[in-house]
Amino acid sequence: MALHKTRIASFIGVALLALTGACTAASAGNDAHPWMNPRLTPDQRAALALKAMTQDEKFQLIRTEFGDTENGHVMSPGMLGSAGYQPALARLGLPAVQESDAGLGVAKPHKLGATALPSGLATAASFDPAIAHAGGAMIGNEAHHRGFNVMLAGGVDLVRDPRNGRNFEYAGEDPLLAGVMAGNAIAGIQSQHVVSTIKHYALNDLETDRTTLSANIDKAAARESDLLAFEIAIAAGQPGSVMCSYNRLNAVYACENDWLLNDVLKRDWHYPGYVMSDWGAVHSAAKSALAGLDQESAGETFDKEVYFDKPLRAAVASGEVPQSRIDDMARRILRSLFAAGAIDHPAVQSPIDFDADRKVAQRAEEAGAVLLRNQDALLPLSAAQSVAVIGGHADKGVLTGGGSSAVQSPQGNAVPGLAPTDWPGPRIYQPSAPLAAIRQRAHGAVSYASGDDIAAAAKLAAQSKVAVVFVEQWAAESFDAPHLALPGNQDALVEAVAKANPHTIVVLENNGPVAMPWLDRVGAVLEAWYPGAGGGEAIARLLYGEVDPAGRLPVTWPRDESQLPRPVIPGAGLAAIGLAPQGQPAQDVDYDIEGADVGYRWYQRKHLEPLFPFGYGLTYTHFDYSGFAPHAANGKLTASFTVTNRGARAGVDVPQLYVTLPGSGEVRRLAGWCRVDLKPGQSAHLTVTADPRLLADFDGKSQHWQQPAGDYQLQLGHSATSFQGDGKATLAAASWAADASPAGVPQPCTASGAQ
Repeated sequence: MALHKTRIASFIGVALLALTGACTAASAGNDAHPWMNPRLTPDQRAALALKAMTQDEKFQLIRTEFGDTENGHVMSPGMLGSAGYQPALARLGLPAVQESDAGLGVAKPHKLGATALPSGLATAASFDPAIAHAGGAMIGNEAHHRGFNVMLAGGVDLVRDPRNGRNFEYAGEDPLLAGVMAGNAIAGIQSQHVVSTIKHYALNDLETDRTTLSANIDKAAARESDLLAFEIAIAAGQPGSVMCSYNRLNAVYACENDWLLNDVLKRDWHYPGYVMSDWGAVHSAAKSALAGLDQESAGETFDKEVYFDKPLRAAVASGEVPQSRIDDMARRILRSLFAAGAIDHPAVQSPIDFDADRKVAQRAEEAGAVLLRNQDALLPLSAAQSVAVIGGHADKGVLTGGGSSAVQSPQGNAVPGLAPTDWPGPRIYQPSAPLAAIRQRAHGAVSYASGDDIAAAAKLAAQSKVAVVFVEQWAAESFDAPHLALPGNQDALVEAVAKANPHTIVVLENNGPVAMPWLDRVGAVLEAWYPGAGGGEAIARLLYGEVDPAGRLPVTWPRDESQLPRPVIPGAGLAAIGLAPQGQPAQDVDYDIEGADVGYRWYQRKHLEPLFPFGYGLTYTHFDYSGFAPHAANGKLTASFTVTNRGARAGVDVPQLYVTLPGSGEVRRLAGWCRVDLKPGQSAHLTVTADPRLLADFDGKSQHWQQPAGDYQLQLGHSATSFQGDGKATLAAASWAADASPAGVPQPCTASGAQ
């Protein structure tokens, strides 16, 4: 026994000596590299590192290389096969920068695979910032475990057109909802010591001819819409980087737009991070640098030349660009790496718990799927019913959007070889088959038809108690859909199945709103978006009532293209998937048509009735509001009310507070919301505080946010058009300079008790 104690004491002594040596080494290391001291602020550390850098090291920091083999690029040693790479600055103890696409998961390398979140619209539809944060943390953790320390995530461009091919990456049409949800996703990513971008800054709201298209809009209207979404998201998520977009804004390229980058972002919003370019979005050296661009992305592969090397060095030598600007560029990049913990917690390739991560994706889908129709309570399904499952490759998996954000499962593509196999493909399906998940729950017979043979599918439907038809619409960056119609013969398939079986349920896997000419002839419609890695299981749980549908639409659903501000997108389409481009692309798009009144605000202004309004979504129970009481005090607007679950099932409700400012021509705008889970018969007393950033308009002449004096109309909505609570409260006039806009509300929804 004594010998055992001696051995333990000896081991402890050796361990203490090792620890002392490590501490001494760390201390010595801090003397040599004082910027490695984690007790200093990110700004202090960046300043110290910058002081020690050579000019060549600064120029290495302000550009990245392409990290993959596409476009004929030859990968350098150390690259991980993804979006961007910058070699380590070993002399300074700084790691390599490894950049990964994108906002829905670690997109590359495809062969390794990763966990795909459902589309950004699905997360936005949850109206739950915690869901967004958890999803961001999950993909950030996977990125870190793959060796990446920068993630090209945080899509927050507003949905101005439902045909935009990249809507699935974004967070809807409302600046408050989009900003809060994207900001929380960014915060989740950065909680894993990974720098997140926010993108695509700004007004990158169409993909057709995106590299030259000029988004034209009054600057005040931009401040109140797309830029407000960015401002809110940056405040909530504090992203280390902002990615400037391909398009021009009012004729000036976004990545060399002084007003956009210097005036708004860095001066008015006091943004301390760095601006990186999109891949191929740089067109100049001095002009871009002076306008506020801090880092050129993969210029050797995507730009006409590497502007932030020899051309920018020459501009510095001639005095056109001051040395102080180069120093500021490098300092901002260093600061973000320190602030996110990317340097103190180096990304190292290590095992990933894909089973646990798939559950995170599944919960996001369950929270964000939207029940659009449920006639005669057709849903939830009973296990005793026989089911015909039809279409959408539901026997194999669920669809994923394309382009740089497409994430392939570690198990591979469930339906390989579908067009387009080249960019913006490949077309990827997550191997989470709804058919298998339905079979696990059904006691009755479950049969499947691909839907290719419409007559056979209708016959199968007629032989079953219920029919579940999966329809799909693939979308990706670099193109827009020319219309809202579902591709192929899917409308005819739904019509035939519904005629054969009145108990037909349609499950949509899509980029956003689509035409539904068969809507009145089917019993139920579930909007599943792109459902993510756990999509098949989530859809089955929703259909069988294991979870209550909780999603609310983050976008307005038009009846047809004539209701849109721009009924036609010139040049939209992609021939590779059978969507022939319609005419020649335009070089300008007029966003002054709707200005700041995007989405539901446009419909109200034009007195249009959409097919489904923003904020709409059914559940398997019924919620009632009572006791609505608006109140104004200390310059704040609040509304208190009671929400009660009047149904026989537990469920989630999302009461929404809309505010209409005093004055002519104003339309209601979302100013806050709650998300509450209630048991049958249970009530909760809630108070929503209106976000002050939505209670003011931007005055372009004075460059101030102006909160008008007068009566503000407050409405408690089940959606943007259905209200159960209406009142007024009076506010005094208030004004804020552009660089001192009001802060958001820390706790916009509070509960004073449930019963």
